[in-house]
Amino acid sequence: MSAGDSVQRIVLAFSGGLDTSVILKWLQVEYASQVVAFIADVGQGEELQPAKERAEQLGASEVIVEDLRERFAAEYVWPMFRANALYEGGYLLGTSIARPLIAAAQVEAAARCRADALAHGATGKGNDQVRFELAYRSLAPQLRIIAPWREWDLNSRARLLEFGREHGVPMPPARADGSAPYSMDANLLHISYEGGELEDPAVAPANSMWLRTVDATAAPDQPEELALEFAGGDLIAIAGERAGAAELLAKLNEIAGRHGIGRVDLVESRFVGMKSRGCYETPGGTVLLAARRALESLTLDREVIRLREDLMPRYATLVYNGLWFSPERELLQKLFDQSQLFVNGKVTVRLYKGSITILSRASDDSLYSSRLSTFEDDSGAYDQNDAGGFIKLNALRLQLSRLRDQRQAGKDE
Repeated sequence: MSAGDSVQRIVLAFSGGLDTSVILKWLQVEYASQVVAFIADVGQGEELQPAKERAEQLGASEVIVEDLRERFAAEYVWPMFRANALYEGGYLLGTSIARPLIAAAQVEAAARCRADALAHGATGKGNDQVRFELAYRSLAPQLRIIAPWREWDLNSRARLLEFGREHGVPMPPARADGSAPYSMDANLLHISYEGGELEDPAVAPANSMWLRTVDATAAPDQPEELALEFAGGDLIAIAGERAGAAELLAKLNEIAGRHGIGRVDLVESRFVGMKSRGCYETPGGTVLLAARRALESLTLDREVIRLREDLMPRYATLVYNGLWFSPERELLQKLFDQSQLFVNGKVTVRLYKGSITILSRASDDSLYSSRLSTFEDDSGAYDQNDAGGFIKLNALRLQLSRLRDQRQAGKDE
Protein backbone atom coordinates (compact mmCIF):
# COMPACT_ATOMS: atom_id res chain seq x y z
CA MET A 1 0.00 0.00 0.00
CA SER A 2 1.45 3.34 -1.04
CA ALA A 3 1.43 6.48 1.08
CA GLY A 4 -1.18 7.91 -1.24
CA ASP A 5 -3.47 5.05 -0.28
CA SER A 6 -3.33 5.91 3.43
CA VAL A 7 -6.69 6.12 5.19
CA GLN A 8 -7.34 6.96 8.82
CA ARG A 9 -10.82 5.58 9.51
CA ILE A 10 -12.87 3.02 7.57
CA VAL A 11 -16.56 2.28 8.03
CA LEU A 12 -17.20 -1.38 7.22
CA ALA A 13 -20.62 -2.86 6.49
CA PHE A 14 -20.39 -5.61 9.10
CA SER A 15 -22.69 -8.63 9.46
CA GLY A 16 -20.83 -10.58 12.13
CA GLY A 17 -20.29 -13.52 9.79
CA LEU A 18 -16.96 -15.08 8.92
CA ASP A 19 -16.27 -12.99 5.82
CA THR A 20 -16.79 -9.56 7.36
CA SER A 21 -15.03 -10.68 10.55
CA VAL A 22 -11.93 -11.60 8.54
CA ILE A 23 -12.29 -8.38 6.55
CA LEU A 24 -12.37 -6.27 9.71
CA LYS A 25 -9.11 -7.81 10.87
CA TRP A 26 -7.57 -7.62 7.37
CA LEU A 27 -8.36 -3.89 7.12
CA GLN A 28 -6.63 -3.30 10.45
CA VAL A 29 -3.55 -5.22 9.31
CA GLU A 30 -3.36 -4.02 5.73
CA TYR A 31 -4.33 -0.37 6.18
CA ALA A 32 -3.22 0.19 9.80
CA SER A 33 -6.46 2.14 10.18
CA GLN A 34 -9.27 2.46 12.66
CA VAL A 35 -12.22 0.32 11.53
CA VAL A 36 -15.76 1.24 12.49
CA ALA A 37 -18.15 -1.72 12.27
CA PHE A 38 -21.54 -0.64 10.93
CA ILE A 39 -24.33 -3.16 11.62
CA ALA A 40 -27.64 -2.52 9.88
CA ASP A 41 -30.82 -4.03 11.30
CA VAL A 42 -33.05 -4.51 8.25
CA GLY A 43 -35.16 -7.19 9.89
CA GLN A 44 -32.86 -10.15 9.33
CA GLY A 45 -34.40 -11.76 12.38
CA GLU A 46 -31.16 -12.37 14.28
CA GLU A 47 -29.99 -11.13 17.61
CA LEU A 48 -27.52 -8.39 16.71
CA GLN A 49 -25.79 -8.27 20.09
CA PRO A 50 -23.45 -11.19 19.20
CA ALA A 51 -22.37 -9.36 16.03
CA LYS A 52 -21.69 -6.22 18.08
CA GLU A 53 -19.68 -8.21 20.62
CA ARG A 54 -17.70 -9.94 17.89
CA ALA A 55 -16.77 -6.61 16.30
CA GLU A 56 -15.64 -5.33 19.69
CA GLN A 57 -13.57 -8.50 20.29
CA LEU A 58 -11.90 -8.03 16.91
CA GLY A 59 -10.81 -4.53 17.87
CA ALA A 60 -13.25 -2.29 16.03
CA SER A 61 -12.65 1.31 17.08
CA GLU A 62 -16.41 1.83 17.22
CA VAL A 63 -19.49 -0.31 16.65
CA ILE A 64 -22.66 1.28 15.29
CA VAL A 65 -25.89 -0.73 15.33
CA GLU A 66 -28.72 1.02 13.51
CA ASP A 67 -32.36 -0.05 13.43
CA LEU A 68 -33.44 0.51 9.82
CA ARG A 69 -36.52 -1.72 9.77
CA GLU A 70 -39.22 0.94 9.49
CA ARG A 71 -37.17 3.01 7.08
CA PHE A 72 -36.56 -0.09 4.97
CA ALA A 73 -40.23 -1.00 4.74
CA ALA A 74 -41.69 2.49 4.36
CA GLU A 75 -39.07 4.17 2.17
CA TYR A 76 -37.75 1.29 0.08
CA VAL A 77 -40.03 -1.76 0.04
CA TRP A 78 -43.35 0.09 -0.22
CA PRO A 79 -42.19 2.39 -3.07
CA MET A 80 -40.80 -0.61 -4.97
CA PHE A 81 -44.10 -2.45 -4.61
CA ARG A 82 -45.96 0.54 -6.07
CA ALA A 83 -44.27 -0.53 -9.30
CA ASN A 84 -45.17 -4.24 -8.74
CA ALA A 85 -41.51 -4.87 -9.50
CA LEU A 86 -40.47 -8.39 -10.50
CA TYR A 87 -37.04 -9.17 -11.93
CA GLU A 88 -37.13 -11.67 -14.81
CA GLY A 89 -40.67 -12.61 -13.92
CA GLY A 90 -40.00 -14.16 -10.53
CA TYR A 91 -37.62 -12.34 -8.17
CA LEU A 92 -39.20 -9.84 -5.77
CA LEU A 93 -35.82 -8.12 -5.30
CA GLY A 94 -35.44 -8.69 -1.57
CA THR A 95 -31.64 -8.40 -1.46
CA SER A 96 -31.44 -5.77 -4.18
CA ILE A 97 -33.72 -3.30 -2.40
CA ALA A 98 -31.89 -3.57 0.95
CA ARG A 99 -28.43 -2.72 -0.36
CA PRO A 100 -29.02 0.96 -1.24
CA LEU A 101 -30.48 1.59 2.22
CA ILE A 102 -27.58 -0.10 4.00
CA ALA A 103 -25.13 1.84 1.85
CA ALA A 104 -26.94 5.13 2.50
CA ALA A 105 -26.99 4.55 6.26
CA GLN A 106 -23.32 3.56 6.12
CA VAL A 107 -22.49 6.82 4.34
CA GLU A 108 -24.41 8.75 7.00
CA ALA A 109 -22.44 6.94 9.70
CA ALA A 110 -19.19 7.76 7.91
CA ALA A 111 -20.09 11.45 7.97
CA ARG A 112 -20.86 11.32 11.70
CA CYS A 113 -17.58 9.66 12.63
CA ARG A 114 -15.52 11.55 10.04
CA ALA A 115 -14.33 8.49 8.19
CA ASP A 116 -12.46 8.78 4.93
CA ALA A 117 -13.24 5.32 3.50
CA LEU A 118 -16.05 2.80 3.14
CA ALA A 119 -15.69 -0.98 2.89
CA HIS A 120 -18.01 -3.90 2.17
CA GLY A 121 -17.76 -7.69 2.11
CA ALA A 122 -19.24 -8.39 -1.33
CA THR A 123 -17.25 -10.66 -3.63
CA GLY A 124 -15.94 -9.72 -7.05
CA LYS A 125 -18.34 -12.14 -8.78
CA GLY A 126 -21.69 -10.93 -7.49
CA ASN A 127 -24.13 -8.07 -7.85
CA ASP A 128 -23.75 -6.67 -4.34
CA GLN A 129 -20.36 -5.07 -5.02
CA VAL A 130 -22.05 -3.05 -7.76
CA ARG A 131 -25.05 -2.15 -5.61
CA PHE A 132 -22.96 -0.96 -2.68
CA GLU A 133 -20.45 0.97 -4.73
CA LEU A 134 -22.94 2.70 -7.03
CA ALA A 135 -24.68 3.96 -3.91
CA TYR A 136 -21.39 5.02 -2.32
CA ARG A 137 -20.30 6.91 -5.41
CA SER A 138 -23.69 8.55 -5.77
CA LEU A 139 -23.97 9.70 -2.15
CA ALA A 140 -20.34 10.23 -1.09
CA PRO A 141 -17.99 10.37 -4.11
CA GLN A 142 -15.27 11.91 -1.95
CA LEU A 143 -14.86 8.74 0.15
CA ARG A 144 -12.40 6.00 -0.70
CA ILE A 145 -14.00 2.61 -1.44
CA ILE A 146 -12.25 -0.56 -0.28
CA ALA A 147 -13.43 -3.88 -1.70
CA PRO A 148 -11.22 -6.52 0.00
CA TRP A 149 -12.36 -9.41 -2.20
CA ARG A 150 -10.89 -7.53 -5.18
CA GLU A 151 -7.70 -6.57 -3.38
CA TRP A 152 -6.44 -9.36 -1.18
CA ASP A 153 -4.76 -12.66 -2.03
CA LEU A 154 -7.14 -14.72 0.12
CA ASN A 155 -8.49 -16.27 -3.03
CA SER A 156 -9.78 -19.50 -1.53
CA ARG A 157 -11.85 -20.53 1.46
CA ALA A 158 -8.79 -22.28 2.90
CA ARG A 159 -6.68 -19.10 2.72
CA LEU A 160 -9.50 -17.07 4.28
CA LEU A 161 -9.74 -19.50 7.19
CA GLU A 162 -5.97 -19.59 7.57
CA PHE A 163 -5.76 -15.79 7.80
CA GLY A 164 -8.60 -15.76 10.29
CA ARG A 165 -6.96 -18.32 12.56
CA GLU A 166 -3.62 -16.50 12.41
CA HIS A 167 -5.28 -13.27 13.56
CA GLY A 168 -7.63 -14.62 16.20
CA VAL A 169 -10.89 -14.49 14.25
CA PRO A 170 -13.40 -16.95 15.78
CA MET A 171 -14.13 -19.78 13.36
CA PRO A 172 -17.65 -21.12 12.68
CA PRO A 173 -18.29 -24.79 13.48
CA ALA A 174 -17.85 -27.17 10.55
CA ARG A 175 -20.94 -28.80 9.08
CA ALA A 176 -21.37 -32.43 10.05
CA ASP A 177 -21.35 -33.64 6.44
CA GLY A 178 -18.41 -31.46 5.44
CA SER A 179 -20.41 -29.74 2.71
CA ALA A 180 -20.33 -26.05 1.91
CA PRO A 181 -23.01 -23.99 3.70
CA TYR A 182 -25.54 -21.95 1.82
CA SER A 183 -24.82 -18.27 1.36
CA MET A 184 -27.85 -16.64 2.98
CA ASP A 185 -29.11 -13.09 3.08
CA ALA A 186 -32.13 -12.24 5.23
CA ASN A 187 -34.11 -9.09 5.79
CA LEU A 188 -37.66 -8.03 6.52
CA LEU A 189 -38.77 -8.76 2.94
CA HIS A 190 -37.09 -12.09 2.22
CA ILE A 191 -34.41 -14.71 2.72
CA SER A 192 -32.15 -15.73 -0.16
CA TYR A 193 -30.10 -18.91 -0.49
CA GLU A 194 -27.18 -19.44 -2.88
CA GLY A 195 -24.08 -21.60 -3.16
CA GLY A 196 -23.38 -25.11 -1.94
CA GLU A 197 -25.54 -27.75 -3.61
CA LEU A 198 -27.65 -24.99 -5.17
CA GLU A 199 -24.85 -24.28 -7.64
CA ASP A 200 -26.14 -27.28 -9.60
CA PRO A 201 -29.51 -26.19 -11.08
CA ALA A 202 -30.45 -29.85 -11.52
CA VAL A 203 -30.38 -30.47 -7.75
CA ALA A 204 -33.54 -29.70 -5.80
CA PRO A 205 -32.98 -27.77 -2.56
CA ALA A 206 -33.39 -29.69 0.66
CA ASN A 207 -36.66 -28.95 2.39
CA SER A 208 -34.71 -28.23 5.58
CA MET A 209 -33.09 -25.23 3.85
CA TRP A 210 -36.22 -23.09 3.96
CA LEU A 211 -36.52 -21.07 7.17
CA ARG A 212 -39.43 -18.67 6.71
CA THR A 213 -42.04 -20.92 5.09
CA VAL A 214 -43.38 -24.42 5.72
CA ASP A 215 -43.63 -26.90 2.88
CA ALA A 216 -47.01 -26.43 1.19
CA THR A 217 -47.88 -30.09 1.78
CA ALA A 218 -47.36 -29.59 5.52
CA ALA A 219 -49.34 -26.35 5.71
CA PRO A 220 -52.61 -26.24 7.67
CA ASP A 221 -55.53 -28.19 6.22
CA GLN A 222 -57.82 -25.25 6.91
CA PRO A 223 -57.52 -22.16 4.69
CA GLU A 224 -57.16 -18.73 6.24
CA GLU A 225 -58.97 -15.64 5.00
CA LEU A 226 -57.26 -12.32 5.45
CA ALA A 227 -58.46 -8.74 4.82
CA LEU A 228 -55.79 -6.29 3.64
CA GLU A 229 -56.39 -2.55 3.49
CA PHE A 230 -54.48 -0.15 1.22
CA ALA A 231 -54.09 3.61 0.91
CA GLY A 232 -52.15 5.15 -1.97
CA GLY A 233 -51.04 1.66 -2.99
CA ASP A 234 -49.42 0.94 0.39
CA LEU A 235 -50.57 -1.65 2.91
CA ILE A 236 -51.95 0.12 6.01
CA ALA A 237 -53.87 -2.60 7.88
CA ILE A 238 -54.21 -6.37 8.23
CA ALA A 239 -57.52 -7.77 9.51
CA GLY A 240 -58.55 -4.25 10.47
CA GLU A 241 -55.48 -3.60 12.61
CA ARG A 242 -53.32 -0.69 11.55
CA ALA A 243 -49.58 -0.60 12.21
CA GLY A 244 -46.32 0.72 10.84
CA ALA A 245 -44.92 -0.62 7.59
CA ALA A 246 -42.28 -2.85 9.22
CA GLU A 247 -44.75 -4.40 11.66
CA LEU A 248 -47.28 -5.07 8.88
CA LEU A 249 -44.69 -6.74 6.66
CA ALA A 250 -43.42 -8.90 9.52
CA LYS A 251 -46.97 -9.96 10.37
CA LEU A 252 -47.78 -10.78 6.75
CA ASN A 253 -44.58 -12.84 6.54
CA GLU A 254 -45.61 -14.89 9.55
CA ILE A 255 -49.15 -15.53 8.31
CA ALA A 256 -48.20 -16.35 4.72
CA GLY A 257 -45.18 -18.39 5.77
CA ARG A 258 -47.22 -20.83 7.81
CA HIS A 259 -49.34 -21.50 4.70
CA GLY A 260 -46.30 -22.34 2.56
CA ILE A 261 -46.51 -19.22 0.38
CA GLY A 262 -43.60 -17.40 -1.21
CA ARG A 263 -40.94 -19.93 -2.26
CA VAL A 264 -39.14 -19.30 -5.55
CA ASP A 265 -36.29 -21.27 -7.14
CA LEU A 266 -34.89 -19.57 -10.21
CA VAL A 267 -31.85 -19.05 -12.41
CA GLU A 268 -31.29 -15.35 -12.94
CA SER A 269 -29.04 -13.12 -15.02
CA ARG A 270 -26.54 -11.29 -12.84
CA PHE A 271 -25.58 -7.74 -13.77
CA VAL A 272 -21.94 -8.80 -13.99
CA GLY A 273 -22.78 -11.16 -16.86
CA MET A 274 -23.12 -14.69 -15.53
CA LYS A 275 -26.13 -16.80 -14.69
CA SER A 276 -26.72 -17.74 -11.07
CA ARG A 277 -29.23 -19.90 -9.25
CA GLY A 278 -31.02 -18.48 -6.24
CA CYS A 279 -33.78 -19.67 -3.95
CA TYR A 280 -35.93 -17.05 -2.30
CA GLU A 281 -38.57 -16.92 0.42
CA THR A 282 -40.80 -13.86 0.23
CA PRO A 283 -44.08 -14.88 1.87
CA GLY A 284 -45.48 -11.48 2.79
CA GLY A 285 -44.33 -9.86 -0.43
CA THR A 286 -45.96 -12.57 -2.53
CA VAL A 287 -49.34 -11.98 -0.88
CA LEU A 288 -48.86 -8.24 -1.09
CA LEU A 289 -48.22 -8.35 -4.83
CA ALA A 290 -51.30 -10.49 -5.51
CA ALA A 291 -53.56 -8.27 -3.39
CA ARG A 292 -52.23 -5.07 -4.92
CA ARG A 293 -52.85 -6.36 -8.44
CA ALA A 294 -56.42 -7.24 -7.50
CA LEU A 295 -57.08 -3.75 -6.15
CA GLU A 296 -55.41 -2.10 -9.13
CA SER A 297 -57.66 -4.03 -11.50
CA LEU A 298 -60.52 -2.16 -9.85
CA THR A 299 -59.02 1.32 -9.55
CA LEU A 300 -56.50 1.87 -12.37
CA ASP A 301 -57.29 2.92 -15.93
CA ARG A 302 -56.38 0.22 -18.43
CA GLU A 303 -53.82 2.39 -20.27
CA VAL A 304 -52.15 3.29 -16.98
CA ILE A 305 -51.92 -0.43 -16.19
CA ARG A 306 -50.43 -1.15 -19.62
CA LEU A 307 -47.92 1.67 -19.33
CA ARG A 308 -46.88 0.50 -15.88
CA GLU A 309 -46.51 -3.08 -17.15
CA ASP A 310 -44.34 -1.80 -20.01
CA LEU A 311 -42.09 0.17 -17.67
CA MET A 312 -41.99 -2.24 -14.73
CA PRO A 313 -39.27 -4.56 -16.14
CA ARG A 314 -37.01 -1.55 -16.71
CA TYR A 315 -37.62 -0.35 -13.16
CA ALA A 316 -37.00 -3.84 -11.74
CA THR A 317 -33.73 -4.07 -13.65
CA LEU A 318 -32.62 -0.70 -12.27
CA VAL A 319 -33.29 -1.91 -8.73
CA TYR A 320 -31.58 -5.26 -9.38
CA ASN A 321 -28.52 -3.57 -10.87
CA GLY A 322 -28.10 -1.21 -7.93
CA LEU A 323 -29.27 1.97 -9.62
CA TRP A 324 -31.72 3.01 -6.90
CA PHE A 325 -30.21 6.49 -6.69
CA SER A 326 -30.15 7.02 -10.46
CA PRO A 327 -32.18 9.86 -12.03
CA GLU A 328 -34.05 7.41 -14.26
CA ARG A 329 -35.22 5.30 -11.29
CA GLU A 330 -36.33 8.42 -9.46
CA LEU A 331 -38.20 9.63 -12.55
CA LEU A 332 -39.99 6.29 -12.93
CA GLN A 333 -40.77 6.31 -9.21
CA LYS A 334 -42.67 9.58 -9.57
CA LEU A 335 -44.75 8.06 -12.33
CA PHE A 336 -45.54 4.93 -10.32
CA ASP A 337 -46.31 6.97 -7.20
CA GLN A 338 -48.74 9.12 -9.19
CA SER A 339 -50.45 5.99 -10.51
CA GLN A 340 -51.23 4.88 -6.97
CA LEU A 341 -53.27 7.87 -5.83
CA PHE A 342 -56.55 5.98 -6.25
CA VAL A 343 -55.29 2.54 -5.21
CA ASN A 344 -57.29 2.67 -2.01
CA GLY A 345 -59.52 -0.02 -0.56
CA LYS A 346 -59.71 -3.53 0.80
CA VAL A 347 -58.82 -6.94 -0.62
CA THR A 348 -59.70 -10.25 1.01
CA VAL A 349 -57.48 -13.21 0.19
CA ARG A 350 -57.63 -16.90 1.03
CA LEU A 351 -54.31 -18.57 1.85
CA TYR A 352 -54.14 -22.34 1.50
CA LYS A 353 -51.22 -24.72 1.02
CA GLY A 354 -49.03 -22.43 -1.02
CA SER A 355 -51.84 -20.75 -2.97
CA ILE A 356 -53.42 -17.30 -2.86
CA THR A 357 -57.03 -16.82 -3.95
CA ILE A 358 -58.58 -13.38 -4.27
CA LEU A 359 -62.02 -13.53 -2.66
CA SER A 360 -63.11 -9.90 -2.89
CA ARG A 361 -61.94 -6.38 -3.57
CA ALA A 362 -63.67 -3.08 -2.82
CA SER A 363 -62.77 0.59 -3.21
CA ASP A 364 -64.50 3.96 -3.00
CA ASP A 365 -62.29 4.92 -5.96
CA SER A 366 -63.35 2.01 -8.15
CA LEU A 367 -63.67 2.43 -11.93
CA TYR A 368 -65.89 -0.64 -12.08
CA SER A 369 -69.54 0.04 -12.92
CA SER A 370 -71.93 -2.87 -12.51
CA ARG A 371 -74.56 -0.83 -14.36
CA LEU A 372 -72.33 -0.69 -17.45
CA SER A 373 -70.98 -4.23 -17.31
CA THR A 374 -74.18 -6.09 -16.43
CA PHE A 375 -75.67 -8.70 -18.76
CA GLU A 376 -79.10 -7.63 -17.58
CA ASP A 377 -81.09 -4.54 -18.60
CA ASP A 378 -78.85 -1.53 -18.02
CA SER A 379 -81.67 1.02 -18.52
CA GLY A 380 -79.87 2.67 -21.43
CA ALA A 381 -76.52 3.21 -19.72
CA TYR A 382 -74.72 1.63 -22.66
CA ASP A 383 -75.92 1.62 -26.27
CA GLN A 384 -74.79 -1.70 -27.72
CA ASN A 385 -75.25 -0.36 -31.26
CA ASP A 386 -72.20 1.86 -30.66
CA ALA A 387 -70.05 -1.26 -30.67
CA GLY A 388 -70.57 -1.73 -34.41
CA GLY A 389 -68.76 1.46 -35.36
CA PHE A 390 -66.05 0.74 -32.78
CA ILE A 391 -65.41 -2.66 -34.35
CA LYS A 392 -65.33 -1.24 -37.89
CA LEU A 393 -62.76 1.38 -36.97
CA ASN A 394 -60.54 -1.16 -35.25
CA ALA A 395 -60.87 -3.53 -38.23
CA LEU A 396 -59.89 -0.89 -40.78
CA ARG A 397 -56.15 -1.39 -40.46
CA LEU A 398 -56.62 -5.15 -40.63
CA GLN A 399 -58.59 -4.83 -43.86
CA LEU A 400 -55.98 -2.54 -45.42
CA SER A 401 -53.19 -4.92 -44.48
CA ARG A 402 -55.08 -7.87 -45.95
CA LEU A 403 -55.77 -5.98 -49.22
CA ARG A 404 -52.07 -5.19 -49.57
CA ASP A 405 -51.19 -8.86 -49.04
CA GLN A 406 -53.68 -9.85 -51.76
CA ARG A 407 -52.20 -7.30 -54.19
CA GLN A 408 -48.72 -8.60 -53.50
CA ALA A 409 -49.88 -12.19 -54.01
CA GLY A 410 -51.35 -11.17 -57.40
CA LYS A 411 -48.01 -9.70 -58.49
CA ASP A 412 -46.17 -12.87 -57.58
CA GLU A 413 -48.42 -15.11 -59.68
